[in-house]
Amino acid sequence: MQSFKITRAGYNRIQKELNHLIDVERPEIIKAIAEARDLGDLSENAEYHSAKEIQGLVESKINTLSDALARSEVIDISKLSGKVVDFGATVTIEDQDTEKKKTYTLLSEFESDLDKGIISITSPVGQALVGKEKGDEVEIKTPGGVKDYEILEVEYKKVN
Repeated sequence: MQSFKITRAGYNRIQKELNHLIDVERPEIIKAIAEARDLGDLSENAEYHSAKEIQGLVESKINTLSDALARSEVIDISKLSGKVVDFGATVTIEDQDTEKKKTYTLLSEFESDLDKGIISITSPVGQALVGKEKGDEVEIKTPGGVKDYEILEVEYKKVN
């Protein structure tokens, strides 16, 4: 069982989602299964089979989130510093061909939000950046092919 790093906010979001699944979703599904069971013949009862399928999905999600919480190591990014890209780093890169700049913060897969510039440290881009420093050039495999970037800035700052 390999641990992974996560921010306190990310940990709290997982805990909140897990609590919702256990306290709200699970009881609703149990009730739906009981009501469908009361309708009679289970072999041809679409409501029953649908509810059982949803129950399986919810239980799977509960297991996944419980496992993630058990394996997580909460990190306070505000206490991190350094010049090397690692978990919690906010990295500004520039495309060598187009000179277009992008800024990403590397966090856990559970915190990824591309609209906010947050990517998983285990994503292809995240993996390509880890261990690099300001001024380094890096090749990143994208769906459009390999692109060359230069790292313009590496900083560690609080993420909401």
